[in-house]
Amino acid sequence: MQEWYRSRALYEAVLKIVESGNYEEAVRMAEGIPDEGIKAKAFSTIAIEVAKRGGDYQRFLERTVEAALDIDNFEESTKALMSLAFEFLNMDKIEDARKISMFIKDVPNRSKVEAEIALKLAKKGKVAEAMEIINGILDEDVKTWAMSRLASQL
Repeated sequence: MQEWYRSRALYEAVLKIVESGNYEEAVRMAEGIPDEGIKAKAFSTIAIEVAKRGGDYQRFLERTVEAALDIDNFEESTKALMSLAFEFLNMDKIEDARKISMFIKDVPNRSKVEAEIALKLAKKGKVAEAMEIINGILDEDVKTWAMSRLASQL
């Protein structure tokens, strides 16, 4: 239990440091978080904030993916990666969302992320690229859902 409280306190410190724009210090602080789930959340916060502010976020994003993959609980790891992918998709960073989705080992959840990426591409007029992604979706139910959503948007 103490590990969790220590992790939360360090996470709160990371948030304050990120607000000040000192990302290197935030990374150093995040590295010391003992709870892997909270550590991944801290790195995610850093990467997202740097991306939102127009900074060079790639290495922060890579560290975030590593931290999410380090989570022992498969479901928590999947959730962290999905959340990260959707954050980047919402920022219109489609390629980053696509790269993140490749690390999601859970097929139904990876398929959901891929479907949303495809629909976002279709909205931008990149229908051929969207179809390519939809055709590559492994979960047949999600593939069917994405195809019908795509058809209704055209």
